[in-house]
Amino acid sequence: MRKQQQLDDLTNQAAQLRNQNGQIEMQISLQRRQYTTVEVENAILRAQLHELTQRLQSLTPVLGIAEEIGGTATGKPEIPAHLLRPWQLPYSERLTLATANTLQF
Repeated sequence: MRKQQQLDDLTNQAAQLRNQNGQIEMQISLQRRQYTTVEVENAILRAQLHELTQRLQSLTPVLGIAEEIGGTATGKPEIPAHLLRPWQLPYSERLTLATANTLQF
């Protein structure tokens, strides 16, 4: 009877562990989908940043010409250095990669 009780206990424990494992796998799947969504949004934002940086760079000479012709200061702002190098943002992709690595078990 004691061995039967131990067997029943182990069977119940195995079932509980399988259930927990299934829940954890679902959570991992959800996190991976959320991570993928954020990665896509991040790629879109980086592309937009690149396009806007190029537009800003192309408008700066136009403002200079307008200032020379008009003889008045247009107050053209200097382009911040980090905007001229969108691939070297203050928060690098290493942070993103570290997050990706934590999702891999």
